[in-house]
Amino acid sequence: MDNRPILFLDSGIGGIPYTCDFLKCNEHESVFYLADRENFPYGPRKKEEIASILISLTEKLQKKTAPKLAVIACNTASIAALSMLRQKFPQLPFVGTVPALKPAAIACKSGKTGVLGTERTIQDIRALNLETGNCEIIGVAAPELVEFVEKSFDSAGENEKTEIVKKYINIFREKGIDALVLGCTHFLYLLDVFRREAEPQIKIFDSLEGITNRIEFLLNENSGALRAQKDCAHTRKIILTGTQPPDSSWINRAKTYGFDLCLINEL
Repeated sequence: MDNRPILFLDSGIGGIPYTCDFLKCNEHESVFYLADRENFPYGPRKKEEIASILISLTEKLQKKTAPKLAVIACNTASIAALSMLRQKFPQLPFVGTVPALKPAAIACKSGKTGVLGTERTIQDIRALNLETGNCEIIGVAAPELVEFVEKSFDSAGENEKTEIVKKYINIFREKGIDALVLGCTHFLYLLDVFRREAEPQIKIFDSLEGITNRIEFLLNENSGALRAQKDCAHTRKIILTGTQPPDSSWINRAKTYGFDLCLINEL
């Protein structure tokens, strides 16, 4: 048994749905969630810069929290840095988040699958070499949508959420797709809106279930060697980069999800 924490990393709030989905059936596990607000957003940055940021953060967090497993809960960071992180930290298992292209391509009947993501993800999507058969991949970058979720989602009304989602759905409708992959973890906050506005004509795909299943698989290896004891005390903590005090949105999120909140230099 291993009572060390599992580390989730993202540039902001995008990885929280992945963290919460995992905890639904793993309440006894300790979880640290790192929100790199100091370097948000990752999307416009070069791959080398993102990799350098993630390596530095992982080094700090490994020293301070000794995680047993790390989840890069960000498509952009996973595509840019996952292979380098695995090389740099060979003893730390990593789970990456990549767009759910394979199931979308399998379900696609029009021959065209859409991917909505950050600039970095859309630029690098073909380098993933994911199995898409003869399905054409049409990528659209949506930095405005990332900013909206990170900074405005909590205060936005339903009409505002619907209008910003419809803008992108209309772009894809014109391109003739019938499957759309949400290729940024931030977009999961708008998953219900995407489904309501797009389906059944355009089926929506995300990687939430796949990532949780992958974490479970790694925890179950070697007769559950990485599993925490079910009767052991556990920790829930949100860690913010930067030196500014947490604003009210982070204080409210921590309270809502039952997490303690601190800055990285307070660990």
